[in-house]
Amino acid sequence: MGRTLIAAVAAAGLLAACGSGDAPDPGTAGGEQDGGGVRIGLITKTETNPFFVTMRQVAAEYAQERGVQLTALAGEFDGDNEGQVQAMENLIAQGVDGIMITPNNSSGVLGAIEQARAQGIVVIALDTATDPEDAVDATFATDNFEAGRLQGAYVRAVLGDAEPRLIMLDGTAGGTVDTFRHDGFLEGFGLEEGDPAILGMENTQGDQNTAQTAMENLLQRNPDVNAVYTINEPAARGGYAAIEARGLTDQVTIGSIDGGCQGVQDVADGKYAATVMQFPSEMVRQGIDAIAEAAQGGEAPSGFVDTGSVVITDNPVDGIESRDTEWGLENCWG
Repeated sequence: MGRTLIAAVAAAGLLAACGSGDAPDPGTAGGEQDGGGVRIGLITKTETNPFFVTMRQVAAEYAQERGVQLTALAGEFDGDNEGQVQAMENLIAQGVDGIMITPNNSSGVLGAIEQARAQGIVVIALDTATDPEDAVDATFATDNFEAGRLQGAYVRAVLGDAEPRLIMLDGTAGGTVDTFRHDGFLEGFGLEEGDPAILGMENTQGDQNTAQTAMENLLQRNPDVNAVYTINEPAARGGYAAIEARGLTDQVTIGSIDGGCQGVQDVADGKYAATVMQFPSEMVRQGIDAIAEAAQGGEAPSGFVDTGSVVITDNPVDGIESRDTEWGLENCWG
């Protein structure tokens, strides 16, 4: 991540400090500033994941600031496509001006999105792209391929001249975020799918306990692993727990993606070598701005907008720009 992008990220005001202040109730928010009666819906994958909790809190606060009315809904669990479809239908019935959604299933919600857009509702995907990507008006998200590439390049650089022996703790099969991060990691690491250096891979649904069990099983067959890809920081924590239990922490380099406060602290504590920070606050702020502008007669949003990513590590390597965990803890989320 270049210095220019980092400076732009800071200038945009997206770097809310970890644990800062009390946030408003993320259910419904509105005000009387410049929103002009604009109504926006936010649908996250769950209400409990810290990434989405941050999204809801920041969205409520920013909606209040902008003077727009926000209704926040969510699936009951990660992967709850049916719950998100119902939430979309509820917001359509309310006649909102725009909907922001982090799809649990990149193709499963397409029918509801089509219905919304047919009624003139602007639909923006946050964090997770739909499949196809142009099913929505626009996507505001981390470039997840680039985030994966940064993780892979960093982990490979740490290995130096050692022959790589890689385990991959993936997320959920079929998710665009999962695919982009996986493929990006392999490119950054310098391997192709099916390379014998990939000792094993398992889907973890991004869950810590599932990841720990998966890693325990993979280690039984591959105790000589020296590198681990993880889809997110909960998966990294689960993987680390299994590796620590086998006494292999000095042998294995773990990378991750998220930038949550706990994840950055894990890097500071040496549990994994680096994480790639993303910015959920910026996703919702930019999404609210775009919908409000379109609802008030401005240009409708379109295409993909990269909301940034930064490598966080206390052990920088040549050729990969990064920030240390002190900076990370000042700018993390969750």
